Amino acid sequence: MGNLDRLQLLRDFIKEEPENPFNYYALALELREKLPEEASELFEFLLKNHPEYLPVYFTAAHFFAESNEIQKAREIFEKGIQLADSQKEEKALKELKNAFQNFLFEYDLD
Repeated sequence: MGNLDRLQLLRDFIKEEPENPFNYYALALELREKLPEEASELFEFLLKNHPEYLPVYFTAAHFFAESNEIQKAREIFEKGIQLADSQKEEKALKELKNAFQNFLFEYDLD
C-alpha cells in the first residue's frame, strides 16, 4: 500500500469513526514528516478534544520539540506525566518521565 493510499485510508477511518482518537493519532504519525503543519493541527486537536488519550502526549511533545516549540513541548510532557499518573499507567509514566528528563537536558532547561 502506497503512502497516499494509507493516508486516504486513515482519513476514511476518521470519517467512519470521528469519535475515535486513535484514527487522528495514526494520521498525525503518518503526516509528521511530509506535512508537519497538518500533523501539528491533528496533535493540537487531540490534545484539546481528547485530553485523556495518553499515547498522544509522548509523540506530540517530541514533535513540538523538534519543531522548536520548546515551551509547548514542555507543557505537553508535564500534562502527559500528570495524566499517566492519574490513570495509574506505570509504564507510560516511566517513559514520559524519562523522555522529559532527556528533553530538559537536551534543551538545557530545569
